[in-house]
Amino acid sequence: MQTVTDAAALRATIRGWRTAGQVVGFVPTMGNLHEGHHSLLKLARARADRVVASVFVNPTQFGPGEDFERYPRTLAQDQVGLAEAGCDVLFAPEVATMYPFGPAASVSVHVPVVTDTLEGAHRAGHFDGVATVVSKLFHLVQPDFAVFGQKDFQQLKVIERMVRDLSLPVKIMSGPTLRDDDGLAKSSRNQYLSPAERQRAPQIYATLTQMRDLFRQGHNWQALETAARARLERAGFTPDYVAIRRADDLAEPATDEREGLVALVAARLGATRLIDNLPFD
Repeated sequence: MQTVTDAAALRATIRGWRTAGQVVGFVPTMGNLHEGHHSLLKLARARADRVVASVFVNPTQFGPGEDFERYPRTLAQDQVGLAEAGCDVLFAPEVATMYPFGPAASVSVHVPVVTDTLEGAHRAGHFDGVATVVSKLFHLVQPDFAVFGQKDFQQLKVIERMVRDLSLPVKIMSGPTLRDDDGLAKSSRNQYLSPAERQRAPQIYATLTQMRDLFRQGHNWQALETAARARLERAGFTPDYVAIRRADDLAEPATDEREGLVALVAARLGATRLIDNLPFD
């Protein structure tokens, strides 16, 4: 695996692949990688002649109180995992490469509607930063397709909408959420849980599955949201949101709507904020 930090070197390598008619897959990350990220690489590897991954801790998606400087940076460890997963090129740019005029003076990409709710309502400006950096990365890598995890469900919908709205020639693929045996979604944030909190954390997935099962039995989605929030609070969580939404646009469903829905949760357990989701179909 080759590691490059320079945009010109990245483009030169990819230009050679293009000349040879090879299909290029791309997996963007912020590093501190785990098995969930590696599964996305393997998904891309199975469908591409060449695979690029990026590791870039993006400053524009961090809001007030979200410490950009303290985000774990584990590039050497990430390089080993990416190579084992079949990555051909790791793009690990500096902030100045991605934001030549500085993050505060950068062009910003805003995706309306799907960013106004859930995570967007609790993390102001977060998805503008995500859309901006992903747009920049797509222009640099120019992949045939890119793979994102379903665990960050709203992020996936934001990227899908941005690509369609801007007519970007990139196919968006999604990889399923990887979970531990007890149901807890794989996440870099899990490392911050204390042993006691780690024992309680699977209650998020248990709550999501209960919401799905009761919905299938005919229960009202608004009542399920209320009951699920109460269940998480009893388990020691502080929920930011517990919601059932349309999977395609994250809008509230009609009262009688029964298909194409997803349950989403964001909740704090101690000092750690966890997110998860479960499609109902």
